[in-house]
Amino acid sequence: QVQLVESGGGLVQAGGSLRLSCAASGRTFSSYGMGWFRQAPGKEREFVAALRWRNSGTYYGDSVKGRFTISGDNAQNMLYLQMNSLKSEDTAVYYCAADSHGLAYISSVRDRAIYDYWGQGTQVTVSS
Repeated sequence: QVQLVESGGGLVQAGGSLRLSCAASGRTFSSYGMGWFRQAPGKEREFVAALRWRNSGTYYGDSVKGRFTISGDNAQNMLYLQMNSLKSEDTAVYYCAADSHGLAYISSVRDRAIYDYWGQGTQVTVSS
């Protein structure tokens, strides 16, 4: 069974930075791509960033573009999210997700439905 575990969340002041990590494990784990989503209280889960291994393509939500950077190491089954210039609006639970079936070609890397594995989430709180 595949497991994804996020870490690195915490409390930070506006303008500060955090680096989130996601570790994937499982004897048969393999993915075509991975992504980050976030969810604030009372809001829908929102696309943050995605990475496709084949072409090293990166994708970002409009609200974080220019401030966040997604990266990863497929061989090590690790995914990262560097968050800079944090705003109070970034406060949310951040989730790591993996697409093990390569479904982006019939949908989008922004679509929650293509990701079949999800982590438990890590809380990011930005104070202002």
